[in-house]
Amino acid sequence: MNRKLNVAKNEYLKQKKFYVFLLTFILVGIISGIIFIFFINESDKINVINEIKSFFNLVKTSDGINYSKSLVNSLLVNIGYVVLIWLLGISIIGLPLIIIILFMKSFIFGFSISSIITCYGFKGVLGAFLYTFPHQVIVLIIYLLLSFYSMAFCFKLFSYLFLKKNINFRSAMKKYVKILIISLVIVICVSFYEVFLSTYFIKLFTLLLK
Repeated sequence: MNRKLNVAKNEYLKQKKFYVFLLTFILVGIISGIIFIFFINESDKINVINEIKSFFNLVKTSDGINYSKSLVNSLLVNIGYVVLIWLLGISIIGLPLIIIILFMKSFIFGFSISSIITCYGFKGVLGAFLYTFPHQVIVLIIYLLLSFYSMAFCFKLFSYLFLKKNINFRSAMKKYVKILIISLVIVICVSFYEVFLSTYFIKLFTLLLK
């Protein structure tokens, strides 16, 4: 009984370390993205601000938005990243790439927030909130959970193939596929929210802008 408790405790500690490790990368990525706007040169900052204004002006007019094309692009990006992270978990050598993707997505998240606030000042806080919440936050959480399971599966696969450990590979693979399906369903729903509802809320925000 004590042996089983120790095994369960060790498994929990390993999972906790994984989560802390990945969460740290996300936080570092977000913070790096937020402060990055202060380190780019003035011309690049102007280009970023112009891009943001162009986006919000496009949403404001709404006539220039191709919703079907935007939905397809959003689905391709979200589904693509989910499938990529999942496949990297099977590849064994994909661990560094999983970490890089997680950092990159969190960096973009942070940079988007700071850029919108830099562009619109105090009003930009509301704009950044509507632009990122809840869809981009949900996607980031999905990437975090999927990265965790990908890394865990990667280690199991390595132990099974090279260390010859007794692992129920079929059960692990079945669980891993379920994680993929759940992640895909969530990001598909998020894409619909991003294109239709989020765009609507951002359009309301643009009414506050001069």
